[in-house]
Amino acid sequence: MQVDILTLFPKMVSGIFSESILGRAVEKSLIRVNLHDIRDWSTDKHRRVDDRPFGGGAGMLMAPQPVFDAIEAVRGDDTVDEIIYLCPDGEPLTNTLARELSQKKRIILLSGHYEGIDQRIRDTLITREVSIGDYVLTNGTIAAAVLVDCIARQIPGVLGEENSLTSDSFNANLLSFPQYTRPEVFRGMPVPPVLLSGNHAAIKRWRHEQQLKKTQERRPDLLSKDI
Repeated sequence: MQVDILTLFPKMVSGIFSESILGRAVEKSLIRVNLHDIRDWSTDKHRRVDDRPFGGGAGMLMAPQPVFDAIEAVRGDDTVDEIIYLCPDGEPLTNTLARELSQKKRIILLSGHYEGIDQRIRDTLITREVSIGDYVLTNGTIAAAVLVDCIARQIPGVLGEENSLTSDSFNANLLSFPQYTRPEVFRGMPVPPVLLSGNHAAIKRWRHEQQLKKTQERRPDLLSKDI
């Protein structure tokens, strides 16, 4: 899978794609991540990419020219499955969406900045808009990195233990169950006996019960969602 990230701040996330699980996925060519500086396509002598919004208002908007030129150049004549704009008013990022996007061969991510981007970019080039949460970041670069991380985990071979996906939070709309490791007793706090029993069926039941309990307490809204 190939991901092209268009941003004003490529250095903000360049290290993320060379470390840990993502770094190993890149080394194995399971995912390819290219960072592109939108300023490289600015026709302004000072490499400006923003301007004041028509109608007034606070802040600046990313202008259409550098963004159009950047996307068209990066896309080239190749097929791109999705051109995604990271923004607060996009569809919420979920595991379901990450799994869907992990099936794509190539996507382009556009990271906004300032007060956003010219609407003509959204109307003409963007095929999907995604939000990583109900809050506002300084720019969409970090959001793009979060999206790539979520997608990469869904690609076969990226995780050393594929079963990790099934025990993650939000799998089957349930939060994760409690986990323990050695020692069996730490500062007077014991590990639940069922986890030491060797009874795998009982352990599976206990974990599911714990997932239901935690989800009911913390995120009851998940229990009413379609899987």
